[in-house]
Amino acid sequence: MSRALPKYNKRRVAVIGGAAALALTGAVVVNSALAGETSKSSGSNARTLASPGTISCPDVASRLPAVPATAKAEVDRNLALLNTQIAEANKRLVDTVGQGGPNFVQNAILGPLKDKRVATVNRIATAIGRTAAKPQGLDALAPCALNGGGAAAPGQQAGNNGNAGNAGNNGNAGNNGNAGNAGNNGNAGNAGAAGTISCPDVASRLPAVPATAKAEVDRNLALLNTQIAEANKRLVDTVGQGGPNFVQNAILGPLKDKRVATVNRIATAIGRTAAKPQGLDALAPCTLNK
Repeated sequence: MSRALPKYNKRRVAVIGGAAALALTGAVVVNSALAGETSKSSGSNARTLASPGTISCPDVASRLPAVPATAKAEVDRNLALLNTQIAEANKRLVDTVGQGGPNFVQNAILGPLKDKRVATVNRIATAIGRTAAKPQGLDALAPCALNGGGAAAPGQQAGNNGNAGNAGNNGNAGNNGNAGNAGNNGNAGNAGAAGTISCPDVASRLPAVPATAKAEVDRNLALLNTQIAEANKRLVDTVGQGGPNFVQNAILGPLKDKRVATVNRIATAIGRTAAKPQGLDALAPCTLNK
């Protein structure tokens, strides 16, 4: 059976109820203000952080001619590798949402992915060319694009991926070049002293080059020098950018992939009329010198 509350208890309940209502009203007002401020200040960045988009690449398998039985295993292995490269790039895109400067996705994800794909499609073409007509123009299928939610506001790079190891730097979109980000250990000093890239000499490790291969070999040896020069320029241009693994992931790694493709072309050219040199891939990795 219910009992009437004493008068002082009624007054007390009324006071507590009023205070609770006032607090609730205040919370609603504050939350509304914060929500309004977030939508005003974040703009499209909220969508960028939630949806970095996906990477889309041209299909290589559908552009190949008939693959000889002797090349099928190697071609299938490299086609699978192309899919793995895309999957890894998409994972990196998600893992590094909000990091880097306005060109970070292009420089640290799409660019390196293109270099890897160039090396892979060249291996496919070489495998087919051993016993059939070598397919031409597969390099045109190497570049990939960012699709979907990766579009960002000016000064922001959708997904801003590729800055592995720089966790905690989320929301750094638009922070052009991450200037002043000294202290990113391993990033080539990244503060006024970019260093230089040093690579093993390939020319001195080659056997006698047949006259029929000389022009192609010389052209690819010159390309190796160009690749090093481009990497050194990028090293200088990106001083202060990225996380602790930026130089390895965005410069040395892609340079190695380019060099692998180039030395393989050299070996193939020599091997057409003489013994094909082996082990040139071991000369592909380069190092950073201070």
